[in-house]
Amino acid sequence: MNELEIGRAKRGRRAYSLDDVAIVPSRRTRDPEDVSTAWQIDAYRFELPLLAAPMDSVMSPATAVEVGRLGGLGVLDLEGLWTRYEDPEPLLAEIAGLDAEAATTRMQQIYAAPVRPDLVAARIAEVRAAGVTVAGALSPQRTQELWQTVASAGVDLFVIRGTTVSAEHVSARSEPLNLKRFIYELDVPVIVGGAATYTAALHLMRTGAAGVLVGFGGGAAHTTRQTVGIHAPMATAVADVAAARRDYMDESGGRYVHVIADGGLGRSGAIVNAVACGADAVMLGTALARADEAPGRGWHWGPEAHHPVLPRGERVHVGTVAPLAEILLGPGRSADGTSNLFGALRRAMATTGYLDVKEFQRIEMVVSPYRPG
Repeated sequence: MNELEIGRAKRGRRAYSLDDVAIVPSRRTRDPEDVSTAWQIDAYRFELPLLAAPMDSVMSPATAVEVGRLGGLGVLDLEGLWTRYEDPEPLLAEIAGLDAEAATTRMQQIYAAPVRPDLVAARIAEVRAAGVTVAGALSPQRTQELWQTVASAGVDLFVIRGTTVSAEHVSARSEPLNLKRFIYELDVPVIVGGAATYTAALHLMRTGAAGVLVGFGGGAAHTTRQTVGIHAPMATAVADVAAARRDYMDESGGRYVHVIADGGLGRSGAIVNAVACGADAVMLGTALARADEAPGRGWHWGPEAHHPVLPRGERVHVGTVAPLAEILLGPGRSADGTSNLFGALRRAMATTGYLDVKEFQRIEMVVSPYRPG
């Protein structure tokens, strides 16, 4: 009933972005102090439903530790500059100062240096020494090569993150990663993604994943839609994957898989709407790249920006707005949704009468309530 005719030979389902939807107040309100934004995945509890994206412009070992101290989970990119170079700070400064025309080529050169297993172990140990929960991310292509190094170094949570990750990758040239076997053999919770459809998410859940990342191609630094035509409006994607979680719970006899929205969440209102659509937590990149402490120095990029063959992202200027603590917890100094992100979530939950994240996922929503001119 939601399908539209694209042309005589093709129909498509209408999908909604997080800007297309809004939450509706209920019959009661709450005090913000009574509201909990905490969530728990496996044995690990966090006061904020936040994973910091594994991107060099966002996460260094130091910022991963700071995110952990503030109540979230910092995820370190184990294929980034921190695992390729002993001291990446001069290169981060160089990337921030590149001319737009030279940025992609120079970044491809910088990231051509090999990932060093000894540095992978060293960076994980650095975060672990600070006493916070340790999470690291690899792409599906690098997981088979480096997972034993990562596991031996002592991560608490392991993230497999790509533009799109499937449970049924087929290759005529090499043996693909068997996600189900890998997750079974690895003795830590695994979060995988991105996925953006009910069917893809359901297959990932059946591999034993503890969480599924939802979305691809929607972040500020992505050009996936322009380069390969792939895009998944996030409100629909999160709601579809939340439906897969519900049905998988019935299928598995009650096993709960966490849904983590990843992409297009640069402001607090988008975070609110993602949780309302069914997300248990959000993975933030752009929003945290604006922090004073961010390694990108006001610039933001992901691994897609320096792909050696087909770049599907770019280095974008996001500026700096506040210290990391202020961005996450306030007090906010602007009304544009770039600071006090989780204070805004708490306020939205209180205003609409919900005490915790799982309750808030049941809130009523409307479509296209407001379009600024």
